[in-house]
Amino acid sequence: MTCVPFVFADATVKLQCNNTRYKLVQTAKTDKNGYFFLEAPKSITTYGAHKCNVVLVSAPNGLKPSNLHGGITGALLRPQKPYVSDSKLPFFLYTVGPLAFQPNCPK
Repeated sequence: MTCVPFVFADATVKLQCNNTRYKLVQTAKTDKNGYFFLEAPKSITTYGAHKCNVVLVSAPNGLKPSNLHGGITGALLRPQKPYVSDSKLPFFLYTVGPLAFQPNCPK
């Protein structure tokens, strides 16, 4: 039997930004495919995004976080591309991951 990391629905992830001016902690749940979306407030700019990361918090069924791509230590945000919203406000979309949980395997 092999224990491998896997993605799980309803897991909790946390965005934390440690800017000296604005501290931010937000959590979100993953959907059935393991994806999540967090919208940071306008106080977090593209210049401050490098001080933000995402960590795995919890998952159902007793799974534990793995450190795949920084799931425990903090996954850095990677910019995807700039967008302009319907209200003509520019914003950046960032991504992390993939992040995963692992089962509690016998040693």
